Amino acid sequence: MGRADVGRYLAADLALILLLGWLFYDSLISAIGLLPGMFWMLQEQKNTLRRRRRQEMQQQFLDAIQMMAASLQSGYSVENAVRASAKELEKLYPRDAFIVLEFRNLAFQLDRNRSVEDLLQELGERSQVEDLQSFAEVFLTAKRTGGDLLHVIRNTVSCIRQKQETIAEIETVLTGKMTEQKVMSLMPLLILLYVRLTSPEFLSGMYGNLTGRAVMTVCLLIYAVAYLWGKKIVRIEV
Repeated sequence: MGRADVGRYLAADLALILLLGWLFYDSLISAIGLLPGMFWMLQEQKNTLRRRRRQEMQQQFLDAIQMMAASLQSGYSVENAVRASAKELEKLYPRDAFIVLEFRNLAFQLDRNRSVEDLLQELGERSQVEDLQSFAEVFLTAKRTGGDLLHVIRNTVSCIRQKQETIAEIETVLTGKMTEQKVMSLMPLLILLYVRLTSPEFLSGMYGNLTGRAVMTVCLLIYAVAYLWGKKIVRIEV
């Protein structure tokens, strides 16, 4: 996350914390006790952003190695295939895209006599994407044992494509359920907000006394657990 992203997410999280403090305790000051939840929410948002970026990186890497395979099939050496792919990727993606920056760096390092296999391993470590790391390991083994690099790359393309198709199918099936989970997560807050705005006296007994605060705290904890449970159910890692 950049500073602007962190600031935007923290502002949204703070607004939610203040809303919860008002809805459950009728006091914005009481929201101070909920402030630690902001850091947990920010971490969850980072994890969501990280998963989204990893998926984007996988798709971009798939395009890159497909270009490498086409160059190798045309008779290019591995090093020249990387250089050619770097140029083609600039036509396909914005100049600041992950794969464009990385392949431009690969071409730059190759001109300084770095080995392709070492550079790919470094790329896998930086990206923390499993497919990139696996490809780097297989590529290293094939390169040093004299294996068929074109065959290795084609197999890798096939495996990554099958994995992405599986992920797409799962996401298609779960899209409706994820929407239902979000709606169900919002419903308790919307109902409580509706009651607060239309019939505030209905909840007056829950505010300003120890028993009411205890009950509302338990309700808030149950709501948080239900929300986390729902997110875990609809999240399937492939």
